Amino acid sequence: MDKKDKHNQRMAKKKEIVDARIAEAQDERGILLLLKGNGKGKSSSAFGTMARAVGHGKRVAVLQFTKGWDDTGEYLLFKDHDLIDWHVMGHGFTWETQNFDQDKAAAEKAWSVAEKLLQDERYFMVVLDEITYSIKYKYLDADVVSKAIQNRPKDQTVIVTGRAMPKELEAIADTISEVKDVEHAFRKGVKAQAGIEF
Repeated sequence: MDKKDKHNQRMAKKKEIVDARIAEAQDERGILLLLKGNGKGKSSSAFGTMARAVGHGKRVAVLQFTKGWDDTGEYLLFKDHDLIDWHVMGHGFTWETQNFDQDKAAAEKAWSVAEKLLQDERYFMVVLDEITYSIKYKYLDADVVSKAIQNRPKDQTVIVTGRAMPKELEAIADTISEVKDVEHAFRKGVKAQAGIEF
């Protein structure tokens, strides 16, 4: 058997396995997708998935818990889209604000909006961007967040981003992806740039 025949035989076997898995996957419902890790690209991945949903005519909501800027590229691109409700509700990173009471109040205010989104059947997808910091620093209770996500409408997908993912969310997640930091331009002295970092 030559190289081409061996390749075709491998691909035929692979197709058989993949087709069997596709046939077994029969549930139709929203999922909980967690994007975690210390690498760059978690929010970018969430917004790419959001764009995919919007491309299919689905209504989505984004709630940013930490970022307090309304001049990021993604916000500027999507803020006026008819199918996207975008909420920028943070005050910036905690090492910048250094104000526990302010950060906790901002997280609680953002969560009050998130709770409504998680009960609203109009939203095919809700992105809770960087909510994990609010949980890590005890501004929000992980069990409360987990319960609200579990009790959302059946067809609603939720995407959660952040470095350290609470075990309470990992326990109920359908898909978990980790973005690993191998190298970063910042450590080479390259400053954050519009269109790349924000």
